[in-house]
Amino acid sequence: MRAHKVLIAALRVTGVILLTALFPAAMPFSWMDAVHARLGLGALPEEPIVGYLTRSCSLLYAFHGALLLYLSTDLDRYLPAIRFLVAISVPFGVALFWIDRAVGMPPYWVAFEGPPLVLLALVLWWLAGKARTELEADV
Repeated sequence: MRAHKVLIAALRVTGVILLTALFPAAMPFSWMDAVHARLGLGALPEEPIVGYLTRSCSLLYAFHGALLLYLSTDLDRYLPAIRFLVAISVPFGVALFWIDRAVGMPPYWVAFEGPPLVLLALVLWWLAGKARTELEADV
């Protein structure tokens, strides 16, 4: 399979996964509290800032997913933007790893948030480079 097709599929799968963050953004507080407890994080504080941050963060993830879906519709046109988003995902993933450790998130959280994002970004960067070569050859 050609790299640009794999890149499109990867962007779309990632976009759909990120769009599922719409659900937590609209969840009743009691559901969020139950999930929080189930993850071994204790009771979710009921302070307004917690509700704001949990919901706005979820919306931001969903926004990012929608953007990836949109960019995947025209690789020729949006490849530079895709490469930019992928490039900034590496330091973002490193920052998430650092933040998770600094605030004392559980080891499973630290391991499965930032590092997989960095790995995904590196794979997407490689695919974007191959896709650019393929698209230039097709012209």
